[in-house]
Amino acid sequence: MSDNNVGVCEKNITRGRCLYLVATPIGNLSDMSERALKVLSEVDFIAAEDTRNSLRLLTHFGISKPLISYFEHNKRERGEAIIKRLGAGESCALITDAGTPAISDPGEDLVRLCAEHDITVISVPGACAAICALTLSGLATARFCFEGFLPVSKSERRERLEALKNEDRTIILHEAPHKLRTTLADLASALGNDRKISLCRELTKLNEQVIRTTLGEAIKYYDETQPRGEYVLVISGTEAKEKACFWQDMTVEEHLEYYINEGTERREAVKKVAHDRGVPKNDIYKKTIQK
Repeated sequence: MSDNNVGVCEKNITRGRCLYLVATPIGNLSDMSERALKVLSEVDFIAAEDTRNSLRLLTHFGISKPLISYFEHNKRERGEAIIKRLGAGESCALITDAGTPAISDPGEDLVRLCAEHDITVISVPGACAAICALTLSGLATARFCFEGFLPVSKSERRERLEALKNEDRTIILHEAPHKLRTTLADLASALGNDRKISLCRELTKLNEQVIRTTLGEAIKYYDETQPRGEYVLVISGTEAKEKACFWQDMTVEEHLEYYINEGTERREAVKKVAHDRGVPKNDIYKKTIQK
């Protein structure tokens, strides 16, 4: 069992053999915290998603530290190198292009490696686009799920959207401007045109905009308006009456057949039927064993 010594962070002491997850601004540089600047100034080296972007950020604040890249396509090799340096007593700050490291980000792999090697990890909190958008959305915030970017693969994307049909928590997604129209169309097809959505773009920046509408109206708006900037999409969860309506008059066999006809593999279809009905999957197996 790994013991992450959080007492150190209370004293604001930057120490060796420690990985710091340092949140950076998502647009407005004034959102950089004093603690983040202190850690970045004191660690032995900084691991960054894009060293060019990070160099501009550090230069703005007058910080000069050795930089190494750490991103999705080099995380395995570079992660091992970072762990080796941390194990030897150095300190490292991990930063992403914007926001909080390890959220929909290869930083999660580095944190896992640190846990395996008994290396302390300390989070230096700050900006997070998903949470910022959620607070602005006007939708329910008590329960929510973060989905990051939807899969690119058509089959995986279809499965993910199918799973979201019955999600009753508020849903948070990221999307790039050139993919926004396609994603809105896919969401409307899966969730319905009347589902509420808040489209938050360019958060904390000069052109920040929040549009609170429905999926159907959002599609109409962006048919005439060119999407610009990075988006966070916040979508209302399904209501109980919507959740039950499509299968409530089906037998278990018909319910299972519904998913199979949509292209879902039988084993996964059984899981979905069990989830919909709130029963153990073995009950569904027993009732459909002859089918």
